[in-house]
Amino acid sequence: MSTEPGAPLAAVTVVSLATNLPGPVAAARLVSLGASVVKVEPPAGDPLGMVVPSWYDELIAGQEVITLDLKDPGGRSTLETELASADVLLTSMRPSASARLGLVDAVARHGLVLVEIVGYEGERAEEAGHDLTYQAARGMVLPPAMPLVPVVDLLGAEHAVSAVLAGLRRRDLGEAAPHLRVVLDEVAGQASATVRHGLTGPGNALGGASPTYGIYPSADGYVAVAAIEPHFAGRLARGVGATREELTTRFAGDSSAHWEALGRSLDIPIVALRDPRNGVPVQTSTPGGPAAAHQ
Repeated sequence: MSTEPGAPLAAVTVVSLATNLPGPVAAARLVSLGASVVKVEPPAGDPLGMVVPSWYDELIAGQEVITLDLKDPGGRSTLETELASADVLLTSMRPSASARLGLVDAVARHGLVLVEIVGYEGERAEEAGHDLTYQAARGMVLPPAMPLVPVVDLLGAEHAVSAVLAGLRRRDLGEAAPHLRVVLDEVAGQASATVRHGLTGPGNALGGASPTYGIYPSADGYVAVAAIEPHFAGRLARGVGATREELTTRFAGDSSAHWEALGRSLDIPIVALRDPRNGVPVQTSTPGGPAAAHQ
């Protein structure tokens, strides 16, 4: 992630105790805004680095990574030294763990902004959770399929960045040691608004009800068509077809590359489905493959 022009956080130092996701994603975003980030990892390391080392390496680029055992007095003493010269502390642990480490008192001593990424608040504050469970509880999962993207974690990361910016602003306005929380269950609730209000999901406007907004097999793969607005839908009707039957027949008769080119020439949102690992268009594998149902 490259540093943005102007580097608005160039004078800001962040100490991050946040492992897994979304903490490391938020820390990487803060680096892109110019912040200096000290990433503190436990002796076992960040689990993210073990599961997806390539992504981990991307996210920690430009950060100072140190290993501290915060169960040991020496590790806590070193953390205290790091906090003394920092502006922000970013965490992603349960409130009880934060309390055992005395983090709220530590940030108060040094006048830092504290941003906590937590799963739940209130009576559920100590309850375990992960992206999948937050999504599932908010109706964002269609069984038995697993989510392709950890939406809650990634959106939570952006919420954490916003919280850091808000905390710094509040500190500038005279508030001592602003303390903000990003609650992932609440983030999931906000992300699920499209389902809750009937925009996405099976049978809804962006969930398969409209033939002009969906996925169709082409002669060699699949294309995504997003002609939801009337002007796009009109061009699609004139250039390809209007009904689901017409569109199915026409798209199946030529390559994904052909339909992408036509989309560009007619100014219609049409793209080939691509493999995220290499950007290569997805090829038709078996009849009635994953995109055969026009969702």
